[in-house]
Amino acid sequence: MSEEKIVFCKGGGCTAKLGPAVLSHVLQKLPRPEDPNLLVGFGGCDDGAVYRLTDDLAIVQTLDFFPPMVEDPHLFGQIAAANALSDVYAMGGEVKTALNIVCFPETMDLNILGEILLGGSEKVREAGGVLAGGHSIADADVKYGLSVTGVIHPDRIWSNEGCQEGDVLILTKPLGVGLVCTADRMKAARPADLELAYRSMTTLNKYAAEILKKYRLHGCTDVTGFGFLAHLCEMVGERYTAVVEQKAIPFIPGCPDYVEEFYLTAAAQRNRNHVEKKLEFCNVSFAMEEILFDPQTSGGLLASVAAEDGPAVLEEIQRLGLPCGIVGKIQKRGEAAVVVQ
Repeated sequence: MSEEKIVFCKGGGCTAKLGPAVLSHVLQKLPRPEDPNLLVGFGGCDDGAVYRLTDDLAIVQTLDFFPPMVEDPHLFGQIAAANALSDVYAMGGEVKTALNIVCFPETMDLNILGEILLGGSEKVREAGGVLAGGHSIADADVKYGLSVTGVIHPDRIWSNEGCQEGDVLILTKPLGVGLVCTADRMKAARPADLELAYRSMTTLNKYAAEILKKYRLHGCTDVTGFGFLAHLCEMVGERYTAVVEQKAIPFIPGCPDYVEEFYLTAAAQRNRNHVEKKLEFCNVSFAMEEILFDPQTSGGLLASVAAEDGPAVLEEIQRLGLPCGIVGKIQKRGEAAVVVQ
């Protein structure tokens, strides 16, 4: 498909996100809601909002949309939908309904829009949800995503700030899709790397979440536009230090080569600028640093689980067929929020 049919924006997928520093500066000026039934809102760093309806039922709300990062409109629809649905799974919820969010040029072939929406609807159905409608506007560039509503018990919410000392960190998908997509736009990505990136981005985090629910999980987030390290810094906050074993990090094999060719993103640099003062690197290559800062689109879950459960969790996650690993552990707070060694 030619680039005349799908207009690539300056940053596709989650690379198009506003940087975490800019976003934090804006959000801190907004008044905080005082409704006691709002259990999770924008005051924290969680993945979705949670509102309690009854003692036994709360709704999870999230939305996500972005420009294309792949040329195939059907594939783009699948990736964008999987990415939006992911926030419900990162909270421990169950998807119920979704609404399309569409920006589309009026002069573009409507069959392309049809393919995008078809891809998205397939992932909503796979999630067990209902695509209930949506909203569209005319725009100069293509953008697509979903607003998603899920349900959860108020006492079973997964917070990204709930990790405990002694926990191990499990990453359920490989890093590096931002680097691969950037290399692909330069016609330099290897077919095997593209295939793995596409498979990772279209795999729902539903399956990993179902496994994690069986074990002692204390904290969880999904790794998206802020990259592995910024999301991990949010998890440990000021309370703990996460020690990451670089040799255990799953990543798409060609990524070190793409870094060496400088197929980098501005979003990764924004992520680095935002958290680098909180980090300590011990004999870590520049390529690995970039992989850890790389913005992910429809990335995996990063879960903090009881150390005794780690091997059993990993064994089950490995059966899902994507590179994954026990990538670190939670310790008492040191000078750095995250140590990579």
